[in-house]
Amino acid sequence: MKTFGCVCGNRLHFENNRCLVCERSLGFLPGLGVLTALEPAASGNWTALADGGLYRQCANYSRYNVCNWMVPAQENNAFCVSCRLNRVIPNLSEGNNLTLWARIETAKRRLLYTLLQLGLPVVDRSSDPQRGLAFKFMEDPEQDNEFSNAVTPQRQVITGHSTGIITINIMEAEPSERERMRERMNERYRTLLGHFRHEIGHYYWELLVRRGTWLDEFHALFGDEQADYHSALGRYYEQGPPPDWQQDYVSAYASAHPWEDWAESWAHYLHMTDTLETAQDYGFRMGADTGERFEDLVSDWAYLGVALNALNRSMGLEDAYPFVLSGRALEKLRFVHQVVQGQCGAAFA
Repeated sequence: MKTFGCVCGNRLHFENNRCLVCERSLGFLPGLGVLTALEPAASGNWTALADGGLYRQCANYSRYNVCNWMVPAQENNAFCVSCRLNRVIPNLSEGNNLTLWARIETAKRRLLYTLLQLGLPVVDRSSDPQRGLAFKFMEDPEQDNEFSNAVTPQRQVITGHSTGIITINIMEAEPSERERMRERMNERYRTLLGHFRHEIGHYYWELLVRRGTWLDEFHALFGDEQADYHSALGRYYEQGPPPDWQQDYVSAYASAHPWEDWAESWAHYLHMTDTLETAQDYGFRMGADTGERFEDLVSDWAYLGVALNALNRSMGLEDAYPFVLSGRALEKLRFVHQVVQGQCGAAFA
């Protein structure tokens, strides 16, 4: 994730909607990948100072201030390319749902920023009913707010993916609840952005691997995805991962089933590419630019990961990246890199 510059010279951050120095309104232009200062124009539109074009605020920007993305003035859609992916949002008249939704939208936009930077296809369900992407942000009907990614009671909202529709339980946006679930599930890492990166991995497996030309290579590395999924998850939650899981998987959960192995590998690849871009934007120089050879990417990540963990320990915090990449796990990450590169080779030129 890069930072951006205002016309007044102030540094801008991805989530900003107003410059704290010159007080200009700001908007993100997904077509250009930049956050820009805005000037009011006629008919409720805004002139983007980055390109001089006319835009209007996404409806979720102007109504709820949970988005800062812009829509070209000539487009008929009221929502930006991020918000038009939403199929269900929480009931905003209840409790803390507006705050939780705002956190969810922030994480989702960070995900989409990375996908657009990598040149991956992002198509909404209206444009492509068969292969399009959609999000459902839902809450449990029960009062105790229990939630889980595992096999759960029928009425609970399960964070997951099904045929292009990604469901997120909104309590994942509540830090105390998410931490409670992290401990309950014996996980070393659980974040809202991590959920998005994992679940979108399932979507791109369907789009790029199953429907593409990568299935044989996938089987050789990850195994047979037709193995009974629910039985595999049941075994994982009963018995845990194999004792030597770090030799073959990026995380313990990846050992549950080939689908989860792919999704976890995909998520870690996005962790790597986005964090390295942030480090480079702030002047850290490890060697290669993000997006070059896989070997350079891994080398830079190994260096940065150690530094991140050391910085966190200096602050008395848990490791930022509590994983060790070795053996077959690295080959799986290389495969993800190749799939992304094969989909959008121009982004890696």
